[in-house]
Amino acid sequence: MTVTGTRHWRSGVVLAAALAALAPIAAVNADAAPPSWAGQSSPHAPLPTIVLVHGAFADSSSWDATIAALQKHGYPVVAVANPLRGLSSDADVVRSVLATINGPVILVGHSYGGAVITNAARGAANVKALVYIGAFVPAQGESLATILPPAQFPGALLGPDTTDVRPVPNAVAPGGQDADITIKPADFRAVFAGDVPASETALMAVTQRPLSYTADIEPSGIPAWQTLPSWDLITDDDKAIPPAGQRFMAARAHAHVESVDSSHAVMVSHPGAVVDIILDAARYEV
Repeated sequence: MTVTGTRHWRSGVVLAAALAALAPIAAVNADAAPPSWAGQSSPHAPLPTIVLVHGAFADSSSWDATIAALQKHGYPVVAVANPLRGLSSDADVVRSVLATINGPVILVGHSYGGAVITNAARGAANVKALVYIGAFVPAQGESLATILPPAQFPGALLGPDTTDVRPVPNAVAPGGQDADITIKPADFRAVFAGDVPASETALMAVTQRPLSYTADIEPSGIPAWQTLPSWDLITDDDKAIPPAGQRFMAARAHAHVESVDSSHAVMVSHPGAVVDIILDAARYEV
């Protein structure tokens, strides 16, 4: 890994019963003392919960290696199932998960998930830091479709020639109708996961989850990175989000930057780099 700067998802009775059953578990997790090596300022401070938010054309299983490593380090982890239906509604889903977590949270987003955490963390008092992994880091009013003009940030292979579009219903889209965007299977490896074995990317292409057109064009709200410390792992061999565009967004957010020579699927091909930057954020002291 190359360091380029400072190291930086029946009834109300049943629901109530389920929440009551979970409360003691949450309390135990919140009160658990961290290991002595965890880098916390207080030996009795709880380790933060790491909340992972996947992006488009992926699902939570993309975090498998990251989750296993973080758990070995003693950190509680939650991987949110990002609906990929609309930016504000997806952010609401993540925010609802954050509201169930006791103690501090490090909120991590990959790709489109970066736009989601930028909005989900707004007003969530338990979020202590944001970590962007090969991600979009929008400012207010920007959408995925507008944030990185191709003429200014060339190099992306993700576009009309490499994607399929299918009409679908979407409750959060205007009029309830939308379109799903997926990467063509024949182009998936080149666009998304060039450094992942072909046999694995063939499976990833089939199991990819689509991004709605609504999510692609919905503008972001006030970004949480304006008030929260941020980290950004730049993926230098990325063909989905141009690395130069990633650096532009990271600089604007005043993020602690690291980089790795990786495709867009960095959690699959270089999970160690992902874990390292998350640990940097988790151990950071103001």
